[in-house]
Amino acid sequence: MKVLHVISGGETGGSRKHLITLLSRFPKQDVSLVVFQEGTILEEARENGIDVHLLKQTSRYDLSVLSRYTNFINNGGYEIVHTHGPRANLFTSLIKHKIHAKWVCTIHSDPALDFVKSGIKGAIFTKLNLFSMKKIDLFFAVSNRFKKNLMSLGIPEHKIVVIYNGLEFNHHPYHNTLQKEDLNLSSSDFVLTMIARLHPIKGHEVLFEALQTLKQKNIKVLLVGDGPIEQELKKAVTEKGLSSTVQFLGFRKDVDELLSITDVNLLTSYSESFPLVLLEAAQHKVTCIATNVGGVADLINSPELGWVIPPNNAEALRNAIIEAYELYQKNELSNKGEKLYQRATSHFSLESLYKAIRDTYEGLV
Repeated sequence: MKVLHVISGGETGGSRKHLITLLSRFPKQDVSLVVFQEGTILEEARENGIDVHLLKQTSRYDLSVLSRYTNFINNGGYEIVHTHGPRANLFTSLIKHKIHAKWVCTIHSDPALDFVKSGIKGAIFTKLNLFSMKKIDLFFAVSNRFKKNLMSLGIPEHKIVVIYNGLEFNHHPYHNTLQKEDLNLSSSDFVLTMIARLHPIKGHEVLFEALQTLKQKNIKVLLVGDGPIEQELKKAVTEKGLSSTVQFLGFRKDVDELLSITDVNLLTSYSESFPLVLLEAAQHKVTCIATNVGGVADLINSPELGWVIPPNNAEALRNAIIEAYELYQKNELSNKGEKLYQRATSHFSLESLYKAIRDTYEGLV
């Protein structure tokens, strides 16, 4: 069975980590990856020995790539094409009648919200993505809540398989050289880290509102990620007087090291599928404060593991941060991180993800 995964190549968030870890688990002769632009995914795929191919576009509107894409699938004898993201979906929908492979898709985010605040282009891209999805043979939803979301968009239930994200917990090598002092933090600082694209859907402004009313001066926030509203968010931090509290670190490859100096991981999104960043935090036994979106409550299913709060609620976020800080002062916060780690290892492993997807492929073929 030969499987081809397809993604635009410009992604830097959770879909990138999901894809690289998953493909690294498959036998190398069974799976390949196609990207349409150079970027972090291409680099990391090569570093991990994945069979990756660049079908480069001159721009995102260059449709001459479609003939090369079609030939690549047919000449390679791929039985399944597995897409990730709007561009991969659109291109595959345009050539579906020319290929013999089954088409499956993992939905990593709400397709109705992917291009929020992107104006007329965003509205057009959203309609194109929703149109493309009508041709997909099978969907992977990464939570039951996201399955219901897909069904609300008109996707038949029999076309949706729920498979939760997973990470490798038993073998997680990295060499930590990062210290708090490297980021101008003191050893006594209470560090909150938020790993998310700088995108309207991620709820950064709610975090800033919550931080404004906190009195604890040694609470520090690390924002990891880049995105279209970076300048807007930096301006908001300055205007709200949070410059001494919030650091913008941009896109980083040393997420493991950053989590090793983190006390609490934050997720303030308005919408998610199943945030892989929560599993990354669990790898490091770091507890989380996360909004009740997607499959968050399926992982953090008890207050003993962390905090699940309503989206767009600065007061609830503020109270959770204060509670976490008080536990930190009592040296009791690590208990939540340990329990989150135990739940993640038993229910959300990379091996379970791999087996579920492989079995679904075989059933399709």
